[in-house]
Amino acid sequence: MTYHLQSPWQEYLQPPWLGRQTKPRFIGLTMVIDKGMDLVTTEHWLSLAADHVDFIKLGFGTAPLYPAAQLLKKISLVKSYGVDIYPGGTLLEVAVHQGKTKEFLTLVQELGFTYVEVSAGTIDIEPMLRRQIIAQAHTLGLGVLTEVGKKDIDTPFEPKAIARQIEDDLATGAFKVIVEGRESGRGIGIYDAAGGIRLDILQAILDDVTHPESIMWEAPQVSQQQKLLIKLGHSTNLGNIQPGDVLALEATRLGMRSDTFKLSIREVNLHAQTQTANIP
Repeated sequence: MTYHLQSPWQEYLQPPWLGRQTKPRFIGLTMVIDKGMDLVTTEHWLSLAADHVDFIKLGFGTAPLYPAAQLLKKISLVKSYGVDIYPGGTLLEVAVHQGKTKEFLTLVQELGFTYVEVSAGTIDIEPMLRRQIIAQAHTLGLGVLTEVGKKDIDTPFEPKAIARQIEDDLATGAFKVIVEGRESGRGIGIYDAAGGIRLDILQAILDDVTHPESIMWEAPQVSQQQKLLIKLGHSTNLGNIQPGDVLALEATRLGMRSDTFKLSIREVNLHAQTQTANIP
């Protein structure tokens, strides 16, 4: 499908970066981290931004802290706007550590969550158990996102091992694999201590992955979002986006912010030059 700006803009403007998929999307996904928005704020925000959001993660272990009735209302509200919702992966790790994996997955399904995140950011999970958890989630009708990388900044981040885990998770049935970046986006994963992208690490992962479009990069900082879109294209999947940054991110995806607008102009000019050069 072709992405159009909503009326009345669409009569006069088209996005400089063309080809943006409309929902439900397979690429160009945006995952928002929700650290405890109340129901009123959530509804107002969804009425503004839901068209540009694909996943909401109830992060920071917050899901069990909601009053039960409010949690059910929030899950239902998010789904009514066509957005998938899931609890953060650390809750699954707590369940695994306590020997309650099956019970956790069943509860997630019964509460109405649409996805579950399978991660090992804090504890180690054996490969066979990781595959079993993905399969169990599917059996319950849950979609699966997995996450690779540790949350401890002192743990080595090895691109080849990350790529192998991405490939294994996708082969097991994960919809997308998230590369850990935490909320700070500093000193972890593909980011250096200042939040800059370590391009050598990024490229090393991409070189060993068969389907890079199946990766979601956690990119909490606006500068990281812009750089990843310029480097990898507007259909790059991005996660841990703050609710207030969603519209700005979508504008960046569409080439309507300065950096990506300039890039789209260069791409159009390059295409025109190539076409001219090919004329006999």
